[in-house]
Amino acid sequence: VQLQEAGPGLVKPSQTLSLTCTVSNATITNTDYYWSWFRQPPGKGLEWMGVIGYEGRNYYSPSLKSRISISRDTPNNQFFLQLNSATPEDTAVYYCASVSLVRGAYDYWGQGIQVTVSS
Repeated sequence: VQLQEAGPGLVKPSQTLSLTCTVSNATITNTDYYWSWFRQPPGKGLEWMGVIGYEGRNYYSPSLKSRISISRDTPNNQFFLQLNSATPEDTAVYYCASVSLVRGAYDYWGQGIQVTVSS
């Protein structure tokens, strides 16, 4: 399974941060997997942001729930992150990852994409 993040590297404050994760060698409707977003701000640890299931159900971090949306495009095997009202505190490397429901682990990761929120 391969995952690849894509999106703008620079977002202005108050705008929406939007990223795409394209999945290869597995379908996002495969019942063995959920699909997740993480981020790592500079000098901080990895933060789980949310997940979308093979059935399309979402679960979000409570700290982001008011601003986050994760959706998908099943024909193109992609899932998306939208984070509204971006602030400089949202500056981070963003990762998408697969969650194996069989192994109970995050087993495949994208390479990560740097997103900076700045005017």
